[in-house]
This record gives sequence, C-alpha cells and structure tokens, in this order.
Amino acid sequence: MRTTLNLDDQLLISAKHRAVEESVSLARVIERALRESLAKPRAARETIRLITASGSGVKPGVDLDNSRSLLDIMGDPS
Repeated sequence: MRTTLNLDDQLLISAKHRAVEESVSLARVIERALRESLAKPRAARETIRLITASGSGVKPGVDLDNSRSLLDIMGDPS
C-alpha cells in the first residue's frame, strides 16, 4: 500500500544509510522497523497525578478537543 509519512530528517538519513548497507529498499527498512516496534509488548503505563488549580475554567473560544487550535493559541510555529 502506498502512503506518505513525515519523518525527522536525521531519522530518514539513517534509514537510507541502513537500506544502502543492507542492499534493500528504504520501504523494507521502514517496514522491518515498524514490525519490530509493533511486536514488542507495550510497557505498563505509569499513573500520573496531575496538579490542578481552581479558577473560572477555560477561556472563551478555547476548544480543548482541538489540538491544532491549542497549538495556534500557544504560538507553536509547526
């Protein structure tokens, strides 16, 4: 199946080097890494206690279910 991925530049360079070293395609290197990662059992999740503060709640116009708008509000350049 054909798909598009956005990968970290250094990760892609490393994967391309591995493909050349092993004389296989880049897709094969990525497939193998993904299979190995998915085959590992998930680590038990640690319970995290959040510290909260009282107040009037979320500011008007802030949608906590919309991560893109939250990043925009926080000024994230990506």
